[in-house]
Amino acid sequence: MCGIIGIARGAGAPVTLSDAQVVAMRDRMIHRGPDDAGMVRLGSVVLAHRRLSVIDPTPAGHQPMSFADRGGSESGWLVYNGEIYNDAELRGDLSREGVAFATSCDTETLGRCCEQWGPAVAAARVRGMFAFAWYDPRAGALTLARDPIGIKPLYYTMLSVAGISELVFASEIGAILAHPGVRAVPDPVTVSAYLTTIRTTLGPRTLYEGIRVVRPGQVLTFDLRTASLPAAHAAIDTSRWSANADRETDATERVIRESVRVHLRADVPTCALLSGGLDSSIVVSAARWDVGVLRTYCSGAPEDEGACGSEDFAFARLVASRLGVVHTEAPVTRRMFKERWPAMVARMRMPMGTPNEVAINEVARTLRADGHVVALSGEGADEFFAGYDTPLSMALFHVEEGDLDPGVFQLNAAAWITLKAKPSLLNPGWWSSAERDEELVASYRSEFVAVSDEAASDAESRGRTLDPLERHIRFQQRINLVGLLQRLDSATMLESVEGRTPLADVVVRAHAWSLPMARKFTETRTATGVSPLTRTKIALREAFADALPPEIVERKKASFPLPFQAWVSDQSESIRRSAFLREIFTDAAILTVAERPTELWSLAWPMANLAIWGETM
Repeated sequence: MCGIIGIARGAGAPVTLSDAQVVAMRDRMIHRGPDDAGMVRLGSVVLAHRRLSVIDPTPAGHQPMSFADRGGSESGWLVYNGEIYNDAELRGDLSREGVAFATSCDTETLGRCCEQWGPAVAAARVRGMFAFAWYDPRAGALTLARDPIGIKPLYYTMLSVAGISELVFASEIGAILAHPGVRAVPDPVTVSAYLTTIRTTLGPRTLYEGIRVVRPGQVLTFDLRTASLPAAHAAIDTSRWSANADRETDATERVIRESVRVHLRADVPTCALLSGGLDSSIVVSAARWDVGVLRTYCSGAPEDEGACGSEDFAFARLVASRLGVVHTEAPVTRRMFKERWPAMVARMRMPMGTPNEVAINEVARTLRADGHVVALSGEGADEFFAGYDTPLSMALFHVEEGDLDPGVFQLNAAAWITLKAKPSLLNPGWWSSAERDEELVASYRSEFVAVSDEAASDAESRGRTLDPLERHIRFQQRINLVGLLQRLDSATMLESVEGRTPLADVVVRAHAWSLPMARKFTETRTATGVSPLTRTKIALREAFADALPPEIVERKKASFPLPFQAWVSDQSESIRRSAFLREIFTDAAILTVAERPTELWSLAWPMANLAIWGETM
């Protein structure tokens, strides 16, 4: 796990930044890699790296890593952030093709894959989480790639220096902003989208004008031989995982246990996050068989806060006691939340998505202080196995009776600040600059069409009729899961902790996609509404019914472990005094929300985040 940065200029022009300037950019991410640092200058390309040592922590894993073909000539350079879980399989395939290895580090495995098969094929054959840059000096090309699920982040921007394009990329936006030629300018379109979705990206756009995100499963190859740095766009081919999926309906337990086992590969202490929910409990149940003494960690509001206290602590204790793991609690008090929230926004240079980021950060800080470097987490199960009861019930109603465009339906169903409310809340000039959310609506429409086509193709390949609800589940995977994974990555990496997600895995996803809807979600309708017999994540609950307490197996989804609706009032003054908010919102909207933040929490949360973020500009 690491932080990567790079600068590349077109037409062979040398990078003009000094070593000190590049190091300053790189070291903005020292929290992502406190164990080692590297930089190499290659004429028109500069690559730099911060390393968190997890696999083969010896100097053999130093990056940037160079590669040479069998004739000894330079074939490529790699900077890489992530972990590979099918490392042994890939090394076996490469060895049969005559490739020799000098280290046991998975960085070398990925580099040899890029060298032997090309970076696009390498990305398709890797099972893991990754964001990498591969520079091929012979082809004059630089490739950026991100894993298909979107577990690891990668951002980039394009500048013009003396009439020649310059590509700047990094694992975090803060590192890009440290480039002297990059200005921190808010993008009104994405800022307005954030107010509705609390997501910090919209398609390829970020909250900063001109800074883009490499999308999950995207491969971008830039031609460095020309001044304009044209890019070829491609998608990682994930068909190998679907073709080899275990499609047995009773295979869920086997698939999950195998994924947890491969995600435990590490040469440093590993633990697990345990909220007491079904998903984290499943991960802990599977992991404890492969770890001598498993440590688990839980965070939430202190129970002495009365009704605001988190139920997670009690459920996590139940699981820990039943499974025999060593458990630690990391409570988040109101005072801590008030202090940590703006501090994290300042460090990330991004507003928060969900309040859970503070809890994840606190638990990461606690487990890191105990000596752990890797933590397993339960993200992915809700999106792959249909875990959101209310959204899915609403989607089912839409499938049966709704006449609204399904992408727009999804946008409205999850809105924090609705599209209809914005014309009366936002200043006319900003609303116009945000293009009146036309791109937001178009993005959701096009994403729904894309996932629908993907789901239909999958169903056809299996000789099945597509359940219309599957389209909505796939959409939640495409939109919701990426935000949750970004939350996990940023909150844990601020404390130099690698968060791993064995349930958000291409093999697990392929199995979940192969299951019929009846193995994931069912709903019983009555004359008065939805019956309590509505069930979510059926395959998961049944697979681990014997391994977990019944209270956990049947526990309903709990969205937020912190009482942020009450705590958001601590930022009322930030909302009231923010010059940035006055650019966006009417005076009446700011005054009303500042005076009634708890009542208007769905407005107060994104507004307070933008107020805090605006102070970092």
